[in-house]
Amino acid sequence: MVDGDVYDHLVIGAGPAGLQLARHLHEAGSRYTVLEAGKEPGTFFATFPRHRTLISINKPHTGTDDPELNLRMDWNSILSDDPKLLFTRYTERYFPPADELRRYLADFAAASDLSVHYSSRVVRIGRPEPTGPFVVTTQDGTVSKAAVVVVATGVSKPYIPPINGIEYAEQYVTMPTDPADFTDQRVLILGKGNSAFETADNLIEKAAVIHVAGPDGVRLAWRTHYVGHLRAVNNNFLDTYQLKSQNAILDGTVLDIAPQPEGGFLVRFSFVRADEVVKELYYDRILCCTGFRLDTEPFAPECRPALAVKDRFADLTSAFESVNVPGLYFAGTLMQQRDFKKATTGFIHGFRYTVRALSHILEERGRGVAWPRRAVAATPEALAEATIERVNRSSALWQQFGVMADVILLPAVGSDEAQYVEEVPVAYALDGGLADPDAVFVAVTLEYGPDHDKVDRFDITVRRTAQDDPETAHDAAYLHPVIRVYRDRKVLDEHHLAENLENHWDGEASHRAPLVAFFEKVATL
Repeated sequence: MVDGDVYDHLVIGAGPAGLQLARHLHEAGSRYTVLEAGKEPGTFFATFPRHRTLISINKPHTGTDDPELNLRMDWNSILSDDPKLLFTRYTERYFPPADELRRYLADFAAASDLSVHYSSRVVRIGRPEPTGPFVVTTQDGTVSKAAVVVVATGVSKPYIPPINGIEYAEQYVTMPTDPADFTDQRVLILGKGNSAFETADNLIEKAAVIHVAGPDGVRLAWRTHYVGHLRAVNNNFLDTYQLKSQNAILDGTVLDIAPQPEGGFLVRFSFVRADEVVKELYYDRILCCTGFRLDTEPFAPECRPALAVKDRFADLTSAFESVNVPGLYFAGTLMQQRDFKKATTGFIHGFRYTVRALSHILEERGRGVAWPRRAVAATPEALAEATIERVNRSSALWQQFGVMADVILLPAVGSDEAQYVEEVPVAYALDGGLADPDAVFVAVTLEYGPDHDKVDRFDITVRRTAQDDPETAHDAAYLHPVIRVYRDRKVLDEHHLAENLENHWDGEASHRAPLVAFFEKVATL
């Protein structure tokens, strides 16, 4: 990198998202570079998670050699066409060590021959001229210019809740992780996500009392299907609460934290669903495990993005561009502002697909290269076959349920070919990203039913009555294909394919015939 270099795309951050985007830009022939603050890729994972075990699953043994299907069970690999660049080759651990991911990212960057400049912490992102290039400065004073800047730094700053006295709490970022340091102490953990319960589980054998507190109830990932909610691997603490082992989960809000002269802290707590409105509780230690946010310090005033979700994320358009700073895009976990706590965009197995979608958006906007598509005969049988083939194999629709769609652009009058476009963010398609908003198009998604988090998924009668029944397909709670027809952002019609235990929708009577009949009806809309 030479001082004053000008790029088409400048990516900030060489974590999984930055490397994923860099690979796409490299393959597209973009003049790009990546600036990384650390000495190697994936600096975040050198520290986090603090207890060094990932909650993203890794399953090398799936019984199939179909690479697309295998990505459904591989939550850590970055997308590429090189079978050697798969995380599943690094370990067979289902919940793998964080250091294995760091090793994988370093190998991926090297093997891909990416333009990455390490030890290049960005200290300022500016744009002196409103229509000119961005000017990006690193800590050593090197300046780079780019038409487009993509921030892929992740949520790198702790989110600190606005509590009076919160400065007395120890932060997840720096707290000790040796449970012996908490022997016989009363510990309050703020937060109800995986970092909070991962920390609580670590302290069970040593701490005298552990309370996990937050204003919302505990949400279990196996029920909500949002993988950022509490995972089973971190929920041993729930047993210690329900089986009366001195620990507890507190539903409510911490009003203030007051240090005591003799040591420790009094915490005023406002309970939810309890007779006592406010109660004071004593703790020896308070640990703040409340998540992370975007670091906004490098942005000059003219480039400061509008924020959302308690100011934790930049507010984004459906193209993952800042709503108020044109040309400033965000990649990776920062994309989850669009579907916060509803999908998998906050994790590698989700954002690897939205990053690939972003690369298509940048190509189209920058060089006029249309989103890849293929022609399909516009007959009900051909459209049904193309749809079934994709829902049976696609990892993108599987991982990004309800967020990513395959889009079928129906033919204009006089044409007998439709255009099949894979892996498009639904919101981008609805905003006219692929065609005029008043054009009719079909979106194919995989989705859970609207009441999926209310159904007892361990009740065998629920699954048995839903299996392969086209008459009740629209009531399915489990993951299943949904095909919708849109015009002007409105749903003209929709069709659900019945649940299938093996997630293979190819039954003639239960899946194919009803879908062909639906596409016959679509032709008349």
